[in-house]
Amino acid sequence: MGVEYREEPCRSALNRVQGMPFKWSLNPYTGCAHRCTFCYVRAFERRADRPSDGRYGRSIRVKANVAEVLRAELARPSWRHEQVAIGAATDPYQPCEGRYRLTRGCLEALAAARNPFSLITRGPMIVRDLDVLQEAAGRAEVAVFFSVPTLDDEVWRKTEPGTAPPRQRLRAVRRLIDAGIKAGVGMAPILPGLSDRPEQLEEVVRAAREAGATSVWANMLYLRPGTREHFLECLARDFPEQLETYEQLYARRAYLPASETEAMRSCVKELRQRYGIADRRYVRLSPPPEPTQLALAV
Repeated sequence: MGVEYREEPCRSALNRVQGMPFKWSLNPYTGCAHRCTFCYVRAFERRADRPSDGRYGRSIRVKANVAEVLRAELARPSWRHEQVAIGAATDPYQPCEGRYRLTRGCLEALAAARNPFSLITRGPMIVRDLDVLQEAAGRAEVAVFFSVPTLDDEVWRKTEPGTAPPRQRLRAVRRLIDAGIKAGVGMAPILPGLSDRPEQLEEVVRAAREAGATSVWANMLYLRPGTREHFLECLARDFPEQLETYEQLYARRAYLPASETEAMRSCVKELRQRYGIADRRYVRLSPPPEPTQLALAV
């Protein structure tokens, strides 16, 4: 698939976020060449009157000056060094990062400012930036998460067509862990009837444990308008026997109720305990403790 890259400056790097565990997000690119069929960003693209169908991912905005803008924002007296989430709306290590190196520039800015951040990706290219991640982790809290919804080869190829193989991502987890970086695995989204069988979930958790992942979490698929239409179209093509089930499960709703997700969550919780998922890094990079003010004896 041909991809157009548009180099455009940005006015701001940090985005205020509401309703999420973090208050600020950072995305060096707009659009994603990974083209995952279930990507929730398609819903936001539709709301912004941009293509959310098969055309999504064909045009990537490259925020050419994002690292410089970020440095200026982090240097403002009003900035309170709050956590920044990288990759919430587009993968920071999609293929074009190899050329533009904007994510690396942003990591360097965050490290220099001693600012905490988290990052989620499907891109093993992150191992290129181990040196910057180590520097940042020695100055502030840093957490990396690799999205690995499944190790099923057919499901991966048909739902994540532009991504690196899941086991390659797990090898990157091991590289980060060995370097002292906190790295976990996010099993998201789990697809009903396609990647939610207990043996499939166990395969991912076991592989995450073997890679040394410090944590594992999981979420089920949700389908908002924009994502829904494209995903169901791809489902009808690739897994037609599942289409009727999905139309019933997601009829008039984007999220499955707790009653529909409880079995998956319970299974993953039990698997985490069985495989002993925990922070087992031999080297643990962490920022120095905050200085404490000594009280004067009276």
